[in-house]
Amino acid sequence: MSGKPAGEKTEKASPRKLKKARRDGQIAHTPEVGSWLSVLAASFVLPAVGRSLMDSARTTFVQVGSVIATPDTGRALAITRGAVTSAVLATAPLAVLVMVTSVASAAMQGGIWVAPKLLMPKLTRLNPLSGLKRMFGPQGIWQLFKSLGKLAVLSAVTYYSVRELVPTLMAAGSLPLSSVLDTTTDAALRLIRLGAGAGLLLAFVDAAVVRRRTNKQLRMTKQEVKEEHKSSEGDPLLRSILRSRALAISRNRMMADVPSADVVVVNPTHVAVALRYDPARGAPRVVAKGGDHVAARIRELAERSRVPMVADVPLARTLYQTCEIGQEIPPDLYQAVATVLAFVMRLKRRGSAAGLHRMQPA
Repeated sequence: MSGKPAGEKTEKASPRKLKKARRDGQIAHTPEVGSWLSVLAASFVLPAVGRSLMDSARTTFVQVGSVIATPDTGRALAITRGAVTSAVLATAPLAVLVMVTSVASAAMQGGIWVAPKLLMPKLTRLNPLSGLKRMFGPQGIWQLFKSLGKLAVLSAVTYYSVRELVPTLMAAGSLPLSSVLDTTTDAALRLIRLGAGAGLLLAFVDAAVVRRRTNKQLRMTKQEVKEEHKSSEGDPLLRSILRSRALAISRNRMMADVPSADVVVVNPTHVAVALRYDPARGAPRVVAKGGDHVAARIRELAERSRVPMVADVPLARTLYQTCEIGQEIPPDLYQAVATVLAFVMRLKRRGSAAGLHRMQPA
């Protein structure tokens, strides 16, 4: 006996349960991966967006000055539309990049999914006891450690970035304004990238923890696995009954072809194989075969339908073992079967074909 309780969830979630959990929105997913990935990707696009916005603003200010000198409502509206269009086009790459990174992060964590069930109101979510349990349980403790870790990492990154920037700002009086702005911009971008990289690492750790917790929640007991297997594959007893019925139908169909056979080769008691020869269809075919009680039924039907039966032990065994129902006999048995058919034709010419016959050795 195992030392684990019968109701303990020790089995991995089945594909069926994983699919249901995905449909219900219970999936290992953390939004922080997408957030930090978007910030990191945006830090490489922001300089180009900023330059484009500055160029657009510079052009707009020049145009506004000319409108002030010679006021014109139509021209002012055109300048406004142009400024808005330029701003939208300048920020469009940033918006597209953020959208793509968000979709990519969702795909990395299990794909795009929609769970309408999560939008339905649920009174258990308003239960204060459940909220306290989440707050002071393992999940709440992990959230606390995660927040402290992010705070510590981002504080360290900010400290080292600002420490390198302070000497430059202290000497800003002797430097051109453009040089100071470039240095400050580079430091700010470096701060954003380092912070986003550190946050992304923490987000990946959080994603691993969430995946582990979700997989643990979705585990199944041995009884649940059995019940699911039974419901998906069907009751074993019912499957056995259906299989027996299918075999019975196939056997009845086979027995219905026995009266149309030309000869039944027997063993003479344990094996029976019924053959039918139609020159238009090629070689003789097996229309029925069986052993023991099935062979007895074939012999009974053959006797009742006056189908000749020929006792040939080696041929009967070979046909039974090598041929399937509806299949032509193999070429290496052509001579033996042709001999039997010729023997039956001679019996029919004499008018004594019905019954069991033994071939005389050549």
